[in-house]
Amino acid sequence: MPIKWYQNWFSSPYYHILYHQRNDEEAELFIDSLCALLKPAHGCKMLDIACGRGRHSVYLSRKGYDVTGIDLSYSNIKFAKQFENEKLHFYQHDMRHLLFINYFDITLNMFTSFGYFESERDHVNALKSFRKSLKSDGVLVLDYFNTEKIIKNLARQEVKHVEGIDFHLSKKVNEGKIIKTISFEHKDKDYHFKEEVKAFRLADFEKMFRLSGFTVDKVFGDYHLNSYDPVKSDRLIFICRKADV
Repeated sequence: MPIKWYQNWFSSPYYHILYHQRNDEEAELFIDSLCALLKPAHGCKMLDIACGRGRHSVYLSRKGYDVTGIDLSYSNIKFAKQFENEKLHFYQHDMRHLLFINYFDITLNMFTSFGYFESERDHVNALKSFRKSLKSDGVLVLDYFNTEKIIKNLARQEVKHVEGIDFHLSKKVNEGKIIKTISFEHKDKDYHFKEEVKAFRLADFEKMFRLSGFTVDKVFGDYHLNSYDPVKSDRLIFICRKADV
């Protein structure tokens, strides 16, 4: 099978250079807001799906929770494993495939770590695997960008200068996807990557949650957990419950 864009890009060191501004303070703010809302018990079992290098997982572990992080990227998991302890573990794993059954109290899918696949079936199957990993009263937190605002304010072309590299970014909407191409030169070599993320809106998620066995409990629009506004909000954050099916 051909290598998918996310297998190349998320494993590249340049991904982490470009997005270095995704700092720990922002991640910790979101986690603190979620914990204040959900009030998980000490030692609560959590699954961080598409955990990247583990910044959310590490902070949750420090707060006293039993955390498992999974990510498709070998290099991300290799990096994250330096933080492992008896209550924090990382595995290379595809989110569409089941890893645990009826095990976790809370599963988290953060910072638009979804919407990568071609078909609705793949996305629903991923959500079904999230559901199966949860205990009967388990909670799913899914954090996505607000497609409505993204499309309305789409910057077609921009250049970001980071660590001596000029990243040329081009964005467009095509066939239900928000597509970003990333081009740059480094050490006399040209690089080209892309991101293709489904332009899922609120109604799309509500349908997929229904098909996968979740009920939507709450919807928020930012990391302070303010109400979702389709025009103004930066994020589309769902708190879902495992439904009886």
